[in-house]
Amino acid sequence: MGVVLYMWMSVDGFIAGPEDGPGRGLGIGGERLHDSLTLDDGDPATARTTDEVGATVLDEVMATGAVLTGRRTFELAGQWNGDHHDGVPILVLTRSVPAEPPLGRARYVTDVRGAARLATEAAGDRDVLLHGAEAARACLRAGVLDEMALQVVPVLLGQGRRLFDDMPPDQVELELVRALDGPGTVHLRYRVLRGGEA
Repeated sequence: MGVVLYMWMSVDGFIAGPEDGPGRGLGIGGERLHDSLTLDDGDPATARTTDEVGATVLDEVMATGAVLTGRRTFELAGQWNGDHHDGVPILVLTRSVPAEPPLGRARYVTDVRGAARLATEAAGDRDVLLHGAEAARACLRAGVLDEMALQVVPVLLGQGRRLFDDMPPDQVELELVRALDGPGTVHLRYRVLRGGEA
């Protein structure tokens, strides 16, 4: 089992439209990336889709045993009200620990490798769900990102927040382990073969 990034993104690499922030976590037009998903009150535990392929991917997301996320994503999501799904532990990567403790079973961690280790231990024999662009890049650089499950939506957002902005010039090799064609979304899963700092 490993650390797996699950991300819905546009063909041009955006995971949110422009001006994302509090009250508008997906930015202007970014909701288009999640058109195939239905969430009650923004609660990821209630996520569902009408197509069988999307349902398979969502089942995998909800079968994870811990969540590793960046602080910005965590805060924009309202800390998921303390429970992303099934009460699993939530490890929040941050550069500085805020004075106010997080909700639920969440915990702030400043070390990427330490956070990945804690999340992996907490997940037991299940995968760790990784959330957030900054967290994904940090895990990739640290060599602790095992797989990426990218849900590619057929739209060009043109602007916003890109998943892989500001990456170092090092080449990262990936192995495609699965490609599923669903209505309006192609679901690609890659194994990370090489990359990151030693």
